[in-house]
Amino acid sequence: MLCAAVDIGSNTTRVLVAEPQDGQLRKVMEQRAYTRFDKKSKRDGVVTDEKIAELSGVVETQVRLARELGAEAIRVVATAAIRESKNSAEVAQRIGAQAGVAVEVLSEEEEGRLAFIGATKTLGHPVEGQVGVVDVGGGSSEVILGSVAEGVRKVHSWKIGSGAIADEFLNNDPPTAAEIRALRDHISDFFEGVEIEQPGQAVAVGGSATSLRTLVGAVLEYETLERAVRVLSGDPIAEVARRFELDPRRVRILPAGVLLLEKLSELLGQPLQIGKGGLREGIILDLLTNGATNGAPEALAA
Repeated sequence: MLCAAVDIGSNTTRVLVAEPQDGQLRKVMEQRAYTRFDKKSKRDGVVTDEKIAELSGVVETQVRLARELGAEAIRVVATAAIRESKNSAEVAQRIGAQAGVAVEVLSEEEEGRLAFIGATKTLGHPVEGQVGVVDVGGGSSEVILGSVAEGVRKVHSWKIGSGAIADEFLNNDPPTAAEIRALRDHISDFFEGVEIEQPGQAVAVGGSATSLRTLVGAVLEYETLERAVRVLSGDPIAEVARRFELDPRRVRILPAGVLLLEKLSELLGQPLQIGKGGLREGIILDLLTNGATNGAPEALAA
């Protein structure tokens, strides 16, 4: 059964079309559009008509592409940027009306549950014991604790994300040492006094984490994250983007994502393995398990 997930995030709007194959997900199509919520996207906490129109057009296109590929089930979700808006219900209704698919504004708990499923069930190997899933987004950051056997036990969510703090602290190209220091201090102050139960292993998902794979490899720990900071603050954004085949818009906010990942890794007491799946994969796995209408879905390995 071919399924599609559209995720309207704070930095990007992404679509994934996939189907089960040999105990894993076979990705048929992935596409993203940079639809960042910046200071002009909201007025007094209300998403502007211009932003709603932009998002509606993007989601309509992504849903159409998924249908053309034969997706039998499509789920469209919105996360922190819309969830925290005063007109979130109106935004979801208007996007959904144009796209022809209902838009669901996820709660922090449901977002965490789906990201946990996507992270733990797409690693390609059995995952045992307690796991922490770290999801740094543009407008919020989550740590989800649980196990494959028992599911999610706890979702920690904070209103701090890579896009918002990059806008506040990073104004130079490349970022200066003073900007990096101020950003690190801000993150440290934000998480002062926060304590998290430390699991046996940790997985990082989201745009910041997956972008870092090309810079420093599949495991994020203090040394590799510090190396990423040096790379991102050593050369102009366009040069880093060209060298590592990343979008310049992602590179601009990536130092903030790196420092958030570094802090959350420290709180968990674990290096972060970059996951192969996250929220969108979790949505599709959930559709296959709970939302399939034509027979039992194919079993998927942990």
